[in-house]
Amino acid sequence: MNERYERQLKKGILEILVLQLLSKEKMYGYQMILCMKEKSHGMFEMKEGTLYPILYRLEEDECVQSQWSPPQNKEVSRKYYCITEKGLTQLDVLKKLWKRYVDVVDEILEENEYE
Repeated sequence: MNERYERQLKKGILEILVLQLLSKEKMYGYQMILCMKEKSHGMFEMKEGTLYPILYRLEEDECVQSQWSPPQNKEVSRKYYCITEKGLTQLDVLKKLWKRYVDVVDEILEENEYE
C-alpha cells in the first residue's frame, strides 16, 4: 500500500525536478535518470517510460527544447534537452507553489500531532 501512495506523491514533483536539473545544464535522458537517482539518494529512480513523457510534455509546453548532438568518433548522436526562458519562469512558479504546499501540509500534520 505504501508504494502506491509514494508513487502518487512522486508524480506531482517530477516535472519540477526535471526542470531544476535542466536549469543547471543541458542533459540527455539517461543522464537525467542517473543524476536524479544520485541527487535524491535513490528516492527518485525514474524509468525511461516515466521521464520521456514528462520531457515531451515540457517540450510541447515550450518549457524545454531538444537538439541532437552530432556523432563524434564512435559516440552515437544524443538528444539533449535544455530549459527555455519560459521553462525558467515556470520553474520559479512551480517552486513557489511547491513551497506553499509543503508549508500547508506541514502545518496540518503538525496540528494533528499535538492533539
